[in-house]
Amino acid sequence: MGALGRGEQVQPKVFPYQIAFNLIPQIGSEQYLGYTSEEMKMQNEGRKIMHLPELKVSCTCVRVPVVRSHSISVSCHFDGPVSVEEARAAIAAAPGCRLVDDLGAKKYPMPLDTSDQDLVFVGRIRPDLTDPNGLALWCCGDQIRKGAATNAVQIAELLL
Repeated sequence: MGALGRGEQVQPKVFPYQIAFNLIPQIGSEQYLGYTSEEMKMQNEGRKIMHLPELKVSCTCVRVPVVRSHSISVSCHFDGPVSVEEARAAIAAAPGCRLVDDLGAKKYPMPLDTSDQDLVFVGRIRPDLTDPNGLALWCCGDQIRKGAATNAVQIAELLL
C-alpha cells in the first residue's frame, strides 16, 4: 500500500501537484491570453491538419492520471443542422474511427479501451443545447499510436 493509501501526504516530484486522484488543468507554460503552450499547439495543429486556417477552436488541456490515450470533449458547430443519427453514421463509416455510443448501456470511449491501437473511439454524441446547428461528443485515442506521426503517414498515403 502506498503513502496515499495510508492517508499520508505525498510530495509531488514530476508535476507541481499530486496527480493521483487529481486533475491538473495546465499542460505546458502560459503562452497567449491565459492559454498554455499545449492548448495553443492543439488549436494550431487542428487548423493545419484540416487545412482550415480560420477554424475557430478554444480548448482547455488537463493532465489526468491515466497511462495512455488522450481524451477530448468536442463541441462542433455547423452551417446547418446535423442530426445525431447523421453524425453517428458518418463516424461509424470513417476510417480510423470506432463509434462507441450507447449511454443507456454505459458504452462510451474511455482511455483504458483505446490504448495500444490506432483507432479513435467517438461517442456521447448529442445535440449542443446552446446551438441548433451544433453537436457535442467525446473522443479517446492512443496519443502514441494515433498521433501526429500516424496522421502524417495517413495524409501522405491519401496524397499519393
